[in-house]
Amino acid sequence: MAATPPHALVFPFPAQSHVISLLELSYCLLDRGFKITFLNTEFNHRRLLDTLSKEHPASAATAELADGFRLASIPDGLGPAEDRNDIGKVIESMLAVMPGWLEDFMVNGEEKFTCLVADQCMAWALDVAKKVGVRAASIFPASAAVLALNLSIPKLIADGVVDEEGEIKKHEIFQLSPQMPPMHPTQLSWNCFQDSKTRKIMFNYFADSNKSIVNADIILCNTFHELEKPIFAYAPAIVPIGPLIAGSRPNKTAGNFWAQDTKCIEWLDRQQQATVIYVAFGSFTVFNQHQFQELALGLELTGHPFLWVVRPDLTDAADDNPINLSNFIERVGDRGRLVGWCPQARVLAHPSVACFVTHCGWNSTLEGLRNGLPFLCWPYFGDQFLNQTYICDIWRVGLRMIADTNGIYSKEQIRSKLEELISGDVEIKERSLAFKEMAYKSTLEKVGSSHDNFNSFINLIMKGV
Repeated sequence: MAATPPHALVFPFPAQSHVISLLELSYCLLDRGFKITFLNTEFNHRRLLDTLSKEHPASAATAELADGFRLASIPDGLGPAEDRNDIGKVIESMLAVMPGWLEDFMVNGEEKFTCLVADQCMAWALDVAKKVGVRAASIFPASAAVLALNLSIPKLIADGVVDEEGEIKKHEIFQLSPQMPPMHPTQLSWNCFQDSKTRKIMFNYFADSNKSIVNADIILCNTFHELEKPIFAYAPAIVPIGPLIAGSRPNKTAGNFWAQDTKCIEWLDRQQQATVIYVAFGSFTVFNQHQFQELALGLELTGHPFLWVVRPDLTDAADDNPINLSNFIERVGDRGRLVGWCPQARVLAHPSVACFVTHCGWNSTLEGLRNGLPFLCWPYFGDQFLNQTYICDIWRVGLRMIADTNGIYSKEQIRSKLEELISGDVEIKERSLAFKEMAYKSTLEKVGSSHDNFNSFINLIMKGV
C-alpha cells in the first residue's frame, strides 16, 4: 500500500500579492509530493472561484486546482459589503474570529494536516498550530529586509527610531547595520498609513507577530541569498527559498482576483524583440486623473509599443473628471495595448518586452529580476519604497521618478526615463542580465542556495512523519 502523502495547509494573508506568492509555494510543495489545502478568507475564496470559472470552469466547479490541490475558506468576520481595503478593520476582525475558525478547521475538518505554512502576516496562526500539535512554517512573501525590520521592532525602540507605540522619534535615515539598505522611519510597514488609528493597529499587529514567530519551526522568505546577502548576516534565522517558480501546469492558476487577458500574448508575439514597455502597478495602486493622463501621454510620446494594465479601479473614483481613453486609444492604435489584468509572469518572460514600469511590489520586483529587465520605479505604498532603493541604489537595475512641485510625474520625464532605459544606459541592462543569471542559479538543483534551503525545509517538516 502506498504511503499517505504529507498534507500542507497553506494560509495566506488576504491580499492579492500574498495569495499569488503562497500559491507558487504551494505548487512547489505539490511537486515534492505534498497534498495541498489552500485556505483563504471566504471573500477571497469567492473571488478566486469567480476567476477560475472564467479561465478553468472545471476547476472552479470542484475548487481543485490540480490533483491533490484544493481550495478552502474560513470567514474573516466582515460582512459582504464591508470595505476590505480598510486594513485596520480587516486586522481587527480577523483577530476576533479567525483563530477559532482556524482551530476548528484543523481539528474537526475532514482532512488531517502534516504542517501549517502560514504567511508571516498571519503569524497568529502559528499559535493555533502549536495548540493543536501541528508543525508550522512561516513564509514572508516580501523582501528579507522588510522582514528583518519588522523583527527588529525592539531594536528600533531601543535605538530611539520609534517609541513604544511605533510613532517616529527620529525623522532621519537609519540602518539596522552598516551593510543594510538605508531607510527612513516613514517607510516602516506600519507608518505607511495616514490614519493614526490604523498605524497603531498595524504596529501592534507586527509586534504581536514577532511573539508568535517563536512557534515556527522555520522562517522562510521569498528571496535568494545573493540578492540580499547583508540581511542574512544580520538575521540568520531567515531562510531564503526564492524566487518561487512553480513551473508550467496546464490548469495552473496564479491566484488572480481578476480574469487574465491572455490575448495580449498574441499581441506581444507580433512585436519586435526588446521594444515593448510593460506597465503594471499591482492590485492596490490608485492614480488621480491628472497623473493618469500624464502617464498615458508619456507612453504615447515614447513612440514605442506598450502593454499597459489598467485595472477598473486604477483611478480615483472621487475625482470629478473621469478619464476618457477613447481618443488616446485611437491615436496610439495597435502600438498600445490596454488590458484589465494579464498573465504577468508570461509577459515579463516574453522576448519582446524591453523594460518594466512598476509599483515595485516584491512579486513584481522578483519577476522583473529573474527575466533580466530594467525597471522604471513608481512606488505607491509600504515596502515598495524600500524595493525602489534596492532597484535604483543598491542593485542599480532601474531608474526612479522625481515628482514636480505639484507631486506629479510629468509626461516629458516619463518619456525621457523610458528612452534612457530602452536605448541609453547599457550598464543597467548588463547588471539586469547578471541578476537574471543569479536568480536562475539560486533555484538549480545541487548548486542553488534556494534549492538547498527548500530541501532543508522539506526535511524539517517531515521529521517524525
